Amino acid sequence: MLQLGIVTYNIAKDWDLPTILQKLEALGYGGVELRTTHRHGVEVGLSAEARREVRRRFEDSPVELVGLGSAFEYHSADPAEVRRQIDATKEYVRLAHDVGALGVKVRPNGVPKGEAPESAFRRIGDALREVGEDAEGQGVEIRVEVHGAGTSEWPGFARIIEHANHPNVGVCWNSNPQDVPKGGTSIAANYKLVAGKVRTVHLRDLTDEAYPWRELFQLLAADGFDGFTMAEIPDSPDADRVLRYFRSLWLAYQPEGAAR
Repeated sequence: MLQLGIVTYNIAKDWDLPTILQKLEALGYGGVELRTTHRHGVEVGLSAEARREVRRRFEDSPVELVGLGSAFEYHSADPAEVRRQIDATKEYVRLAHDVGALGVKVRPNGVPKGEAPESAFRRIGDALREVGEDAEGQGVEIRVEVHGAGTSEWPGFARIIEHANHPNVGVCWNSNPQDVPKGGTSIAANYKLVAGKVRTVHLRDLTDEAYPWRELFQLLAADGFDGFTMAEIPDSPDADRVLRYFRSLWLAYQPEGAAR
Protein backbone atom coordinates (compact mmCIF):
# COMPACT_ATOMS: atom_id res chain seq x y z
CA MET A 1 0.00 0.00 0.00
CA LEU A 2 1.60 3.22 -1.20
CA GLN A 3 1.35 6.23 1.08
CA LEU A 4 1.33 9.94 0.23
CA GLY A 5 3.34 12.69 1.86
CA ILE A 6 5.30 15.84 1.05
CA VAL A 7 8.84 17.11 1.17
CA THR A 8 8.83 20.61 2.64
CA TYR A 9 11.25 21.67 -0.14
CA ASN A 10 9.70 23.89 -1.50
CA ILE A 11 5.92 23.69 -1.24
CA ALA A 12 5.95 24.10 2.56
CA LYS A 13 9.25 25.87 3.15
CA ASP A 14 7.54 28.79 4.92
CA TRP A 15 5.23 26.74 7.15
CA ASP A 16 5.96 26.26 10.83
CA LEU A 17 5.47 22.81 12.34
CA PRO A 18 1.90 23.32 13.64
CA THR A 19 0.87 24.57 10.19
CA ILE A 20 2.47 21.56 8.48
CA LEU A 21 0.63 19.13 10.71
CA GLN A 22 -2.72 20.92 10.46
CA LYS A 23 -2.61 21.35 6.69
CA LEU A 24 -1.41 17.85 5.83
CA GLU A 25 -4.06 16.21 7.98
CA ALA A 26 -6.77 18.36 6.40
CA LEU A 27 -5.49 17.73 2.86
CA GLY A 28 -5.21 13.95 3.21
CA TYR A 29 -1.42 13.60 3.35
CA GLY A 30 -0.03 11.03 5.75
CA GLY A 31 3.62 11.99 6.12
CA VAL A 32 6.31 14.60 5.74
CA GLU A 33 10.05 14.84 5.14
CA LEU A 34 11.29 18.00 6.86
CA ARG A 35 13.97 19.64 4.73
CA THR A 36 16.75 21.34 6.67
CA THR A 37 16.95 25.20 6.75
CA HIS A 38 13.19 25.71 6.43
CA ARG A 39 10.85 27.58 8.75
CA HIS A 40 9.80 24.52 10.76
CA GLY A 41 13.18 24.82 12.49
CA VAL A 42 13.88 21.15 13.18
CA GLU A 43 17.67 21.50 13.27
CA VAL A 44 20.59 20.14 15.27
CA GLY A 45 20.66 23.26 17.44
CA LEU A 46 17.40 22.28 19.16
CA SER A 47 17.61 21.69 22.89
CA ALA A 48 16.65 18.35 24.41
CA GLU A 49 13.32 19.81 25.52
CA ALA A 50 12.60 21.25 22.06
CA ARG A 51 13.35 17.88 20.51
CA ARG A 52 10.90 16.21 22.87
CA GLU A 53 8.27 18.78 21.88
CA VAL A 54 8.71 17.99 18.18
CA ARG A 55 8.35 14.27 18.92
CA ARG A 56 5.24 14.93 21.03
CA ARG A 57 3.60 16.96 18.26
CA PHE A 58 4.00 14.09 15.80
CA GLU A 59 2.87 11.49 18.32
CA ASP A 60 -0.32 13.53 18.78
CA SER A 61 -0.88 13.82 15.01
CA PRO A 62 -1.92 11.30 12.34
CA VAL A 63 0.86 12.75 10.16
CA GLU A 64 4.04 10.67 10.28
CA LEU A 65 7.54 12.13 10.44
CA VAL A 66 8.87 10.09 7.52
CA GLY A 67 12.33 11.61 7.71
CA LEU A 68 14.64 14.58 7.86
CA GLY A 69 16.01 15.89 4.58
CA SER A 70 19.64 16.93 4.65
CA ALA A 71 22.08 18.12 1.99
CA PHE A 72 25.03 16.11 3.33
CA GLU A 73 27.16 14.75 0.50
CA TYR A 74 30.35 12.69 0.30
CA HIS A 75 31.75 13.13 -3.20
CA SER A 76 34.55 15.60 -2.43
CA ALA A 77 38.10 14.53 -3.29
CA ASP A 78 39.24 16.27 -0.06
CA PRO A 79 39.31 13.66 2.76
CA ALA A 80 38.87 16.36 5.40
CA GLU A 81 35.68 17.58 3.73
CA VAL A 82 34.29 14.06 3.46
CA ARG A 83 35.03 13.55 7.17
CA ARG A 84 33.26 16.82 8.00
CA GLN A 85 30.20 15.71 6.07
CA ILE A 86 30.16 12.29 7.75
CA ASP A 87 30.47 13.74 11.24
CA ALA A 88 27.75 16.31 10.56
CA THR A 89 25.49 13.54 9.26
CA LYS A 90 25.93 11.64 12.52
CA GLU A 91 24.80 14.71 14.48
CA TYR A 92 21.74 14.97 12.26
CA VAL A 93 21.00 11.28 12.77
CA ARG A 94 20.88 11.90 16.51
CA LEU A 95 18.41 14.70 15.92
CA ALA A 96 16.31 12.29 13.85
CA HIS A 97 16.39 9.76 16.67
CA ASP A 98 15.37 12.33 19.26
CA VAL A 99 12.42 13.74 17.28
CA GLY A 100 11.19 10.32 16.13
CA ALA A 101 12.07 10.58 12.43
CA LEU A 102 12.32 7.21 10.68
CA GLY A 103 15.21 8.19 8.43
CA VAL A 104 17.62 10.78 7.11
CA LYS A 105 17.96 11.70 3.45
CA VAL A 106 21.51 12.29 2.16
CA ARG A 107 22.91 12.54 -1.36
CA PRO A 108 25.88 12.35 -3.68
CA ASN A 109 26.35 15.55 -5.65
CA GLY A 110 28.52 14.74 -8.61
CA VAL A 111 31.90 13.34 -9.64
CA PRO A 112 34.82 15.74 -9.01
CA LYS A 113 36.28 17.13 -12.23
CA GLY A 114 39.07 14.98 -13.62
CA GLU A 115 38.42 12.01 -11.32
CA ALA A 116 37.56 8.53 -12.55
CA PRO A 117 33.88 7.98 -11.72
CA GLU A 118 34.46 4.58 -10.12
CA SER A 119 36.88 6.14 -7.63
CA ALA A 120 34.25 8.68 -6.58
CA PHE A 121 31.55 6.00 -6.43
CA ARG A 122 33.67 3.95 -4.05
CA ARG A 123 34.45 6.92 -1.78
CA ILE A 124 30.78 7.88 -1.59
CA GLY A 125 29.80 4.28 -0.91
CA ASP A 126 32.38 3.94 1.87
CA ALA A 127 31.05 7.08 3.54
CA LEU A 128 27.48 5.83 3.24
CA ARG A 129 28.41 2.54 4.85
CA GLU A 130 29.92 4.38 7.82
CA VAL A 131 26.90 6.62 8.36
CA GLY A 132 24.57 3.68 7.75
CA GLU A 133 26.25 1.64 10.47
CA ASP A 134 26.13 4.58 12.87
CA ALA A 135 22.47 5.34 12.12
CA GLU A 136 21.49 1.70 12.58
CA GLY A 137 22.56 2.04 16.20
CA GLN A 138 20.15 4.98 16.54
CA GLY A 139 17.22 3.19 14.89
CA VAL A 140 17.37 5.58 11.93
CA GLU A 141 17.56 4.66 8.25
CA ILE A 142 19.86 6.34 5.71
CA ARG A 143 18.16 7.11 2.37
CA VAL A 144 20.39 8.09 -0.54
CA GLU A 145 18.78 10.48 -3.00
CA VAL A 146 19.52 9.84 -6.67
CA HIS A 147 21.20 13.20 -7.23
CA GLY A 148 24.06 15.07 -8.88
CA ALA A 149 25.76 15.25 -12.26
CA GLY A 150 27.44 11.92 -12.90
CA THR A 151 26.02 10.40 -9.72
CA SER A 152 22.34 10.40 -10.67
CA GLU A 153 22.94 8.59 -13.95
CA TRP A 154 22.35 4.87 -14.10
CA PRO A 155 24.08 2.49 -13.52
CA GLY A 156 26.61 4.77 -11.77
CA PHE A 157 24.26 5.42 -8.87
CA ALA A 158 23.72 1.68 -8.51
CA ARG A 159 27.50 1.28 -8.11
CA ILE A 160 27.41 3.71 -5.18
CA ILE A 161 24.79 1.59 -3.45
CA GLU A 162 26.80 -1.57 -4.21
CA HIS A 163 29.89 -0.02 -2.59
CA ALA A 164 27.85 1.06 0.45
CA ASN A 165 26.73 -2.55 0.88
CA HIS A 166 24.78 -2.04 4.10
CA PRO A 167 21.17 -3.02 4.87
CA ASN A 168 20.56 0.29 6.64
CA VAL A 169 21.46 2.28 3.49
CA GLY A 170 18.49 2.50 1.14
CA VAL A 171 17.49 4.54 -1.89
CA CYS A 172 15.41 7.69 -2.22
CA TRP A 173 14.05 7.39 -5.76
CA ASN A 174 14.08 10.94 -7.09
CA SER A 175 11.98 10.73 -10.29
CA ASN A 176 14.69 12.29 -12.46
CA PRO A 177 14.35 12.68 -16.25
CA GLN A 178 17.42 10.43 -16.73
CA ASP A 179 15.48 7.52 -15.21
CA VAL A 180 14.10 7.12 -18.72
CA PRO A 181 16.89 6.03 -21.11
CA LYS A 182 17.50 8.33 -24.06
CA GLY A 183 15.13 7.35 -26.81
CA GLY A 184 13.14 5.10 -24.48
CA THR A 185 9.86 5.30 -22.62
CA SER A 186 10.31 2.90 -19.68
CA ILE A 187 12.12 3.17 -16.35
CA ALA A 188 11.91 -0.57 -15.67
CA ALA A 189 15.55 -1.42 -16.47
CA ASN A 190 16.90 1.33 -14.22
CA TYR A 191 14.44 0.59 -11.44
CA LYS A 192 15.60 -3.02 -11.50
CA LEU A 193 19.13 -1.88 -10.53
CA VAL A 194 17.86 -0.85 -7.07
CA ALA A 195 14.73 -2.99 -6.74
CA GLY A 196 14.15 -3.98 -3.14
CA LYS A 197 16.28 -1.08 -1.88
CA VAL A 198 13.90 1.85 -2.43
CA ARG A 199 12.82 3.31 0.92
CA THR A 200 11.23 6.63 -0.08
CA VAL A 201 10.17 8.26 -3.33
CA HIS A 202 10.29 11.93 -4.30
CA LEU A 203 7.65 12.85 -6.86
CA ARG A 204 7.75 15.86 -9.20
CA ASP A 205 5.03 17.42 -11.34
CA LEU A 206 2.57 14.61 -12.02
CA THR A 207 1.29 16.46 -15.09
CA ASP A 208 4.67 15.92 -16.78
CA GLU A 209 3.76 13.35 -19.42
CA ALA A 210 7.43 12.75 -20.29
CA TYR A 211 7.81 10.74 -17.08
CA PRO A 212 6.01 7.35 -16.81
CA TRP A 213 4.28 7.92 -13.48
CA ARG A 214 1.85 5.05 -13.85
CA GLU A 215 4.72 2.65 -14.56
CA LEU A 216 6.61 3.93 -11.50
CA PHE A 217 3.67 3.19 -9.23
CA GLN A 218 3.23 -0.23 -10.81
CA LEU A 219 6.91 -1.06 -10.25
CA LEU A 220 6.74 0.09 -6.64
CA ALA A 221 3.64 -2.00 -5.98
CA ALA A 222 5.17 -5.07 -7.64
CA ASP A 223 8.31 -4.55 -5.54
CA GLY A 224 6.26 -4.71 -2.34
CA PHE A 225 7.00 -1.06 -1.55
CA ASP A 226 4.64 0.17 1.14
CA GLY A 227 6.36 3.40 2.10
CA PHE A 228 5.86 7.05 1.29
CA THR A 229 5.80 8.68 -2.12
CA MET A 230 6.23 12.39 -1.45
CA ALA A 231 5.46 15.53 -3.40
CA GLU A 232 8.65 17.54 -3.91
CA ILE A 233 7.20 20.42 -5.86
CA PRO A 234 7.61 24.21 -6.18
CA ASP A 235 6.03 26.66 -3.79
CA SER A 236 2.72 28.22 -4.73
CA PRO A 237 0.67 31.18 -3.46
CA ASP A 238 -2.24 28.71 -3.34
CA ALA A 239 -0.42 25.69 -1.93
CA ASP A 240 -3.55 24.07 -0.51
CA ARG A 241 -5.20 24.00 -3.93
CA VAL A 242 -2.05 22.65 -5.60
CA LEU A 243 -1.75 19.87 -3.03
CA ARG A 244 -5.41 18.90 -3.49
CA TYR A 245 -4.85 18.56 -7.24
CA PHE A 246 -1.61 16.67 -6.66
CA ARG A 247 -3.38 14.14 -4.41
CA SER A 248 -6.11 13.62 -7.01
CA LEU A 249 -3.55 12.89 -9.72
CA TRP A 250 -1.61 10.63 -7.37
CA LEU A 251 -4.75 8.59 -6.70
CA ALA A 252 -5.55 8.39 -10.41
CA TYR A 253 -2.12 6.88 -11.20
CA GLN A 254 -2.28 4.11 -8.59
CA PRO A 255 -2.65 0.45 -9.52
CA GLU A 256 -5.96 -0.83 -8.19
CA GLY A 257 -5.78 -1.33 -4.42
CA ALA A 258 -2.25 0.08 -4.11
CA ALA A 259 -2.93 3.43 -2.40
CA ARG A 260 -4.02 4.57 1.02
